[in-house]
Amino acid sequence: MLLRLQTVWLNLAFYSLFFIVSALLIPVLILIGLVFAPFGSWRKTMERTRFLIKVYGTVMMVMGEPLLKVRGEHPYGKPPLPCIYVCNHRSSSDAFTMAKLPGEIIQVVNIWPFKLPVLGFFAKFAGYQSIREMSHDEFSARGAAFLKEGVSIAAFPEGTRATSREMGSFHGSLFRLAQETGVPVVPVCLSGTEKAPPKGTLVLQPVSIRVRTLEPVLQEAYKDLSPFKFKNMVRERISEELDRMELTE
Repeated sequence: MLLRLQTVWLNLAFYSLFFIVSALLIPVLILIGLVFAPFGSWRKTMERTRFLIKVYGTVMMVMGEPLLKVRGEHPYGKPPLPCIYVCNHRSSSDAFTMAKLPGEIIQVVNIWPFKLPVLGFFAKFAGYQSIREMSHDEFSARGAAFLKEGVSIAAFPEGTRATSREMGSFHGSLFRLAQETGVPVVPVCLSGTEKAPPKGTLVLQPVSIRVRTLEPVLQEAYKDLSPFKFKNMVRERISEELDRMELTE
């Protein structure tokens, strides 16, 4: 009972701070962007914008303590950049954990994040893509352009949050993009986000969240695979590593 009451109070504190800090921090980030915008190219402005989004995500994760303890794990060292980060998907908070990934990043998301007040505007401004609102050819052209500029792409090929620890099937667009561009694919395991919060509720549960990058899949390893075999190989690697990670909990 005491633990439940503590969790309730921590949730109230977190969400209160979330709205207060967002209301204060977002204007500050906008001001920083405006101050530096005249000094440099449009490309540099985009780089700064994506960095500031990472700052915002990091602040939100720090605010989540002591309920949420988030750590990035890179057992194979820094991933080769640019790359395509392929992540499992358990929670609406997964997008915030992308701040733990190295490099300048845009995310491929569903439609709903763009409908969020203010945050949706900045996501779209930063180049985040809604794959459901474009054809594969359009997605491929845009994705290739970002990668050519040195911008990595992070995405959740399940397409929707899993209702359990069991992963859903992967869509193939990301893997076709990788084969068209030849960039490394970096599998990413997100463990613990299913409690931050559980699907169908806004109540955060105390949990340790781990964002682990796996060994990059280089062009030599996937160039002769069909997109179907390629996506299933990456899905299997993520699934097996998640099983190993969660056996130790």
